[in-house]
Amino acid sequence: MDFRLTEDQQALKRGVRELLAARFGREALRAAVDAGGVLDRALWRELGAAGFFALRLPEAADGVGLGLPEAVLVFEEAGRALLPGPLVATHLAAGRVPGAAEGEAVVARADGELVEWLDTADAVLGDATGAVPMRSVDPLTPLHRLPGGPAPAGADTASPLTPPHRLPGGPAPAEADTASLLTAAEQLGSAARTTELAVAYARVREQFGQPIGAFQAVKQLCAQMLVRTEVARAAVYAAAVTADPVEIAGARLLADEAAAGCARDCLQVHGGMGFTWEADVHLHLKRAWVRAGRGLGGAVAEERVAAALEPAP
Repeated sequence: MDFRLTEDQQALKRGVRELLAARFGREALRAAVDAGGVLDRALWRELGAAGFFALRLPEAADGVGLGLPEAVLVFEEAGRALLPGPLVATHLAAGRVPGAAEGEAVVARADGELVEWLDTADAVLGDATGAVPMRSVDPLTPLHRLPGGPAPAGADTASPLTPPHRLPGGPAPAEADTASLLTAAEQLGSAARTTELAVAYARVREQFGQPIGAFQAVKQLCAQMLVRTEVARAAVYAAAVTADPVEIAGARLLADEAAAGCARDCLQVHGGMGFTWEADVHLHLKRAWVRAGRGLGGAVAEERVAAALEPAP
């Protein structure tokens, strides 16, 4: 099976990267951090106009008519840029919730312990009744916790949610795997970006008269980051082609590990500078933690892979 990107796929990936670089570069990223979880509706509509949310809708339904592999490439670029907002939920709602495909509606999704951007959402897929707001470790991702779910690392329970939210119907069961794979793609993009940041810093930061990238310990960290990222990339791309639930679970585990692991190693390469608020590395690490608690990740994915590996009786 050939997993190499076609020319059209490469052009799609390049076009999304250029769009995000122009519209959501570092200045916009830091402005979003300072805004404290306020969604840029103008940017959301631009994403809709570019076909971000309608990517997999058929052309007959005014969609782009592409498939899951192309969606994975687009979400990889979104993860690389730390693009905020309930991207996966709104993408999955295209064609079901009016305005979602065009970016006119922001859609949240309640399918696990956490709901992202609930206060901002115009619609919620699933029942978010009784959800309580949390202090999110990620300044770019407001969180709510559903009743009965344990609080994840990096978030503290706050006061109960009071505003009502419109519930246009729960998510279809088959969408859970797609949501998990698109989340894995975001994690992959973040892992690739922190690898780039670590390598770039290691080339320019000097100590003892030479770049720190010349030291074996730093070389090893960067090499481990690259291997971790490319292993996750192979798994995510393969799962996008096969759409096999077990392969999606495995890809999600590898991508979650790559995103968090590469961010931690990137912090190590940056040293004390990496722990400052002005550096972007901590944003990738915090987003990786939040994404890891979304949908079919963690223990759920592990159980699925383990069950598939268990020999038949």
